[in-house]
Amino acid sequence: MIVGGSADIAENDIPRVRVGAVDVMALTEPQVGEHVAAAWRRGRGGSIVTANVDIVHKATGDPALAALVADAELVVADGMPLVWAARLAGTPLPTRVTGASLVFSLSGRAAEEGRAVFLLGGEPGVPEEAGRVLAARYPGLRVAGAYSPPFGFDADPGALRETVEKVVAAAPDLVLVGLGFPKQERLIAELRPLLPSAWYLGCGAGIPMAAGRFQRAPTGLQRVGGEWLYRLWLEPRRLARRYLRDDLPFALRVLTAAAWKRLAGRLS
Repeated sequence: MIVGGSADIAENDIPRVRVGAVDVMALTEPQVGEHVAAAWRRGRGGSIVTANVDIVHKATGDPALAALVADAELVVADGMPLVWAARLAGTPLPTRVTGASLVFSLSGRAAEEGRAVFLLGGEPGVPEEAGRVLAARYPGLRVAGAYSPPFGFDADPGALRETVEKVVAAAPDLVLVGLGFPKQERLIAELRPLLPSAWYLGCGAGIPMAAGRFQRAPTGLQRVGGEWLYRLWLEPRRLARRYLRDDLPFALRVLTAAAWKRLAGRLS
């Protein structure tokens, strides 16, 4: 069940908005937290994809990646262009729900529920620092472990096995996986059968953000969908090609298609 206000919404009844090849769920951040907490109490696990333009773009161009996203229990809109596209199409999403924000809110719910978290991803020392930040912010949160896999670990069977074994041995209830898409979702798919009662969040840069390695955009810039510009300013070498050459044209196509869909509906 998703708890929202005065009514419980069955999972199959959650409204979904199709953006590219991805079905995004119309959920707020508190609803996500309520769902995860309720599932923990029932001994049920699951995974969360925080879909941004880059994820939707890659999934739309690759059926295998689209299937990887569709396998998650919850898919929420991390990017404002997805929210805008839904509004233009006349099937609005309630709000943006970011991986960076869920790192904190789900850790808070884990603390309230007496649960343990494992942080996976980031440069050496970063997941450990993020764990200390979260434990200090949420008294009662148990940090079961933290690990920074070596570069290329996913292509090395031994390194991949070692990474999986570290998480399984720690037996966490919440696994924050910050490795970028699709690497983090592929690792989550490896872990889920081994720890089926845990919840997994693919959070991208959420772990270094929690560790204070860099800050999110100012709130006002986030509200108008300009956080990508702030990230581009912080990391131009790493993000310029992805944001400007790949994702921006795709976002414009998605928004145009949504507007035409709304117009066609009015004319029909």
